[in-house]
Amino acid sequence: MFNPSREQVRVFFCESWRKHRERLVLEGAEATAADLIEQHPEYHALLENPQAAVAQEFTPESGQMNPFLHLSLHLAIADQISIDQPPGIRAAYHKLRTRLDVHQAEHAILECLGETLWRAQREGGTLDADQYLECVRRATGS
Repeated sequence: MFNPSREQVRVFFCESWRKHRERLVLEGAEATAADLIEQHPEYHALLENPQAAVAQEFTPESGQMNPFLHLSLHLAIADQISIDQPPGIRAAYHKLRTRLDVHQAEHAILECLGETLWRAQREGGTLDADQYLECVRRATGS
């Protein structure tokens, strides 16, 4: 399993955005990342300054959402939907899409993924896919 460092994740998003802005060929997940970044104009200035982006700290005390965590969760959700893993996530996403736009539907799922990851980290366990999917289903109104 690929386990990039904090710096590698940040450089990946900055480079994806740079290549998109310069109309260079995007490879693999870079295209998805650039699309996600485009939907988050509040992150553009940060991503256009890679040195600052790599160095900046995003702590809960600052009251500022970590844009790299946010984008990474979006990227994970896009991947999950594309391969329907956990099984049922794609159907739940499409059900959300009946009443929400793409970004809003992803954010509904993102909330569940963030909560599930937080719980796993707090309890020192693994991600509970059933609990995650149940949260997403609740968001759909099912």
